[in-house]
Amino acid sequence: MAAAENWFAFGDRTPRAVRRASSVALVRDGTTGVETYLGYRPGASPLGSVAFPGGSFEASDQSADYTWFGPTLSQWSKRLRVLDQQVVRAHLVCAIRELFEETGVLLAGTDDQSVIEMTDPEEWMESREAIAVQDLTFDDFLARRGLGLRTDLLRPIGHWLSPNFAIRRFDTWYFAATVPLRQEPSLLRAKGRWARWCNAQEVLAQRTQSTLGDEVNQEDTKGLNLSQISNPAVEIMLEKMATANGVIAYLSRVRALDLNHPGLVVREGKYLLDLTLSSNSESLRPI
Repeated sequence: MAAAENWFAFGDRTPRAVRRASSVALVRDGTTGVETYLGYRPGASPLGSVAFPGGSFEASDQSADYTWFGPTLSQWSKRLRVLDQQVVRAHLVCAIRELFEETGVLLAGTDDQSVIEMTDPEEWMESREAIAVQDLTFDDFLARRGLGLRTDLLRPIGHWLSPNFAIRRFDTWYFAATVPLRQEPSLLRAKGRWARWCNAQEVLAQRTQSTLGDEVNQEDTKGLNLSQISNPAVEIMLEKMATANGVIAYLSRVRALDLNHPGLVVREGKYLLDLTLSSNSESLRPI
């Protein structure tokens, strides 16, 4: 709110530089609809205090040394409509790396038909911790095991740019994926605080209440509703999940993948985000 007020008070200014980031929504079929894995991230992240696994680029994400399975960089570039293939590669690597760090789910295999199984949970956790503090690079971790990235297991579902007034701004590609056989998401030891599978319909049914924020039980979530602990991208993707007739339908849905760049408007003295999407129907939400 303070950033929005300052933006208006001091007039148009040059927006702060953006950091590139990637995020992955894990999805599965539940008994009453699509479920997704949400986790808590501290520090007022632009991705949301409660959000999908994800984070910003690291140097190793831009390495050309990864073994690659799935669509070529040229094919991914056309799919995402991003001309710079180095940026495309970094977004995909970042997505798979962040997913592994934060949940232990690894979209990698020895060929284009295989996905590694988690046979030693303790060794897996130690590797996640080392990668998280950058004592081990993700490309080295994969190379030592003869693994390549299974980029074909990712589905792009959204592209979001933080509002111009934001103090911390991300250019984020969102992807969706299912959990490979014999893998299961878990908190990163000593760093993770809360995460679980959530039914999208149930989360949205309680969106105006503090139920989820109170369950997470952190200083920046208690007593707050969904809009206050997540971000617009997360809410809109939850809405899409809630209306999908199962995970297969959700993943196969045709998406325009237009850039979503929320604007700032003031109505009756209240600061609102303009989330007008490709439908051109105005959508305003409180900050």
